[in-house]
Amino acid sequence: MTRVRWRRALPGLALLSAAACSSAGVSGDIDQVTRNESRYIAGANQLRTFAIQDRGPAPVLQGALLDGGTFDLADQRGKVVVLNVWGSWCPPCRAEAPTLEQAWRDYAPQGVQFVGINTRDGEATAQAFERRFDITYPSVVDSSGVKLLAFSGAVSPAAIPSTLVLDRSGRVAAVYSGEVTVAKLRDMITPVIAEPVA
Repeated sequence: MTRVRWRRALPGLALLSAAACSSAGVSGDIDQVTRNESRYIAGANQLRTFAIQDRGPAPVLQGALLDGGTFDLADQRGKVVVLNVWGSWCPPCRAEAPTLEQAWRDYAPQGVQFVGINTRDGEATAQAFERRFDITYPSVVDSSGVKLLAFSGAVSPAAIPSTLVLDRSGRVAAVYSGEVTVAKLRDMITPVIAEPVA
């Protein structure tokens, strides 16, 4: 695990690479998505954590949810928030889906909110993904990838999946690029839960 300063760790990232992992408007049954896996670019499987004094605020995140509701990240202040960027077209996203759902059920009683950011996907396909993997936490719709670009200082738009943990003040406390595991989620979430409430 590395502990790095926010400004040094999160330089601006080129956005052109985002086109390489676009789902190109994939929609329909989730099984059809497997033919588009060549569009996926793996994350670096790197965990970065940030000391409290080095944390920067998360960008604004508002929008429609896949279940038809609406979401505003600002409403989650006071909670530890886990944001997971995913697409139905991404093999590691499918692999980590059960892990994230189980972690959501385990950590929710401790005041942790999980939220997906479904990027560059057709809504019907994304909804089929959620049904297949029994995902019960909400996901923000980001079909165009624009919402993800707001996080480009913390997450490469080409690194799908990626997972961020925000502290109770809405600041980025940890970032993991790649398929997240139970152990990595624990390393990211547990220290933030233990932090004193401001």
